[in-house]
Amino acid sequence: MTSIKTLLAAAATLALVSSPALAQTAAKPASTAAKPKAASTAASTAAKPALPPLTLGAAIPGVCLFSEEGAVSRSSAGDAINKRMQQLAAQVQAELGPEQTGLDADIKTFKDKMASLPQDQQQQQGQALQQRMQDFDNKRAQRQKELETTLRKAINRVDVELEPIVRTVVSGRSCGLLLKADTAIYAANPQMDITTAVIEQLNTKLPTVTFDREHLDAQAAQQR
Repeated sequence: MTSIKTLLAAAATLALVSSPALAQTAAKPASTAAKPKAASTAASTAAKPALPPLTLGAAIPGVCLFSEEGAVSRSSAGDAINKRMQQLAAQVQAELGPEQTGLDADIKTFKDKMASLPQDQQQQQGQALQQRMQDFDNKRAQRQKELETTLRKAINRVDVELEPIVRTVVSGRSCGLLLKADTAIYAANPQMDITTAVIEQLNTKLPTVTFDREHLDAQAAQQR
């Protein structure tokens, strides 16, 4: 069980905008012609009639369901991972934000005065800014890889504890068939779902997870 859970992985994403390129072409103006909306589009957005509650049949003996993503994200350890990843992502943004702001300001200054500079100075200053942009992009990519590696290792710690618990619950419930509820199951009798039972044992065995951001050198980050 080594998959990265969607809800937790979102915490590792950096919301940083790439630095603008020096050579930036003028954006094409958007068309001002309004596109009429088809009547069918309006009809499709109309409120759908309420459906009656789904009636499920009796639990099938020996058939069990388990949601790995639900077990991790709803567990106390998963909650701790999610909150810690948000903190680490905020730390990375606090580190990179001022550098990006300064770089963007220097690029704007260069563009404003570029026409008045001799050709050799244009080339020299432009190349220096291009190198700074490349260095910053490399640093940002490295921090992203560090967050991803950190998250992966943290979830692996949960998975190590989760696997034997699932096996114990499956044996205790005499499950002849275990279905993965994260993928192909539309609905099922909740009595067949062992996820809550797994979470209860996981919370006892691993109530929290503590960790810091992994640090990778630039070469290792590029290889991952």
